[in-house]
Amino acid sequence: MINYISTPFKWFFKLEAASGLILLISAIIALVVSNSFLSEFYFNTLNKYFFIGINNFGLKLSLLHWINDALMAIFFFFVTLEIKREFLQGELSNKKQAALPIVGAVGGMLIPALFYIFINFQSPNTLNGWAIPSATDIAFSIGILSLLGSRVPISLKVFLTALAIIDDLGAIVIIAFFYSGDLSITYLSLMLLSFITILLLNKFSIKKFAPYFFVGLFLWFFTYKSGIHATIAGVLLASCIPHRKKEHDFSLLVKIEHLISPYVAFFIMPLFAFANAGVSLSGLSFSALLMPVPLGILLGLFLGKQFGVFAFSYASIKLGFAEMPSKSNLLSFYAVGVLTGIGFTMSLFVGNLAFASDMQYIDGVKIGVLSGSLLSTVFGYLLLLVSTKK
Repeated sequence: MINYISTPFKWFFKLEAASGLILLISAIIALVVSNSFLSEFYFNTLNKYFFIGINNFGLKLSLLHWINDALMAIFFFFVTLEIKREFLQGELSNKKQAALPIVGAVGGMLIPALFYIFINFQSPNTLNGWAIPSATDIAFSIGILSLLGSRVPISLKVFLTALAIIDDLGAIVIIAFFYSGDLSITYLSLMLLSFITILLLNKFSIKKFAPYFFVGLFLWFFTYKSGIHATIAGVLLASCIPHRKKEHDFSLLVKIEHLISPYVAFFIMPLFAFANAGVSLSGLSFSALLMPVPLGILLGLFLGKQFGVFAFSYASIKLGFAEMPSKSNLLSFYAVGVLTGIGFTMSLFVGNLAFASDMQYIDGVKIGVLSGSLLSTVFGYLLLLVSTKK
């Protein structure tokens, strides 16, 4: 049973809780701006192209792509550092303790995808969006949970945070295998060479970040040009950052994680939310929600997530693979499953990848994600409020 949270976990929980509130404000501002007299300026600015590089070595991308491909690579770098730390020395290093969020995350990815596929089965052009409702916004979901403070048992906070971290790992795998473009053998080879170089830095226990960062820049560039989504470079780089073997040893991983965490939480993710949550609501009617893409996402996030997480988790408890979170009841446990339906930034990110070549569906993605996340937020919060009465 979980009766305490380790110091790194407490720090991470507080950071994500504060970040979730900033994300909410960023999304609201984006919706207001994209439906005001500034809407044309908003969309034109995001689609404006910028070159970053030296002479012919560099890239010319739209501002939106720089945010989604470059800044989000830093986000996934940060997430992978968290995942690595938790599995090595954190809350997920204990197999019995890790079993429940792992099984819950599997159900929370599988069932929403099936909901989406069922709704879009007769529309082959939109089936590629099956993974959109499988994602969970870790910052937003933790932010909502934190609003109830000490009313929520520590065990449920650990469960939701661990599940969201594993969910992010699932998103990384999905992006790598299902949302990459045409592959270039030349750049794949250069990408592999860069990764091997970083592995050697780890092998020789290099504890300065500068060499990793320098090679990592080339890794990101080669990954982008290879056809694999550029965010995977952040994952590969983070997986090679050395961590301590003993509690009091120096850890480059922990040092970097603490160094970049404020920038990820309070700059990169709010900027991503502001750039991707804007959608024109002019002429929008309720019937727009009944289109296959937004309806599949809405049902996947709001129904698929809660059913998938709860059913798989509860089954694992009954079968003896895992333990029920201590000091929680069935209703509060279910309520946390509802909160995993807050897909928000992660679902928007996956949606942009799923329909990168079919931009006509992007507005539908935004409507479905925002609606499903809103319903999960309100329903999950109210359930927790009722189930955790003092």
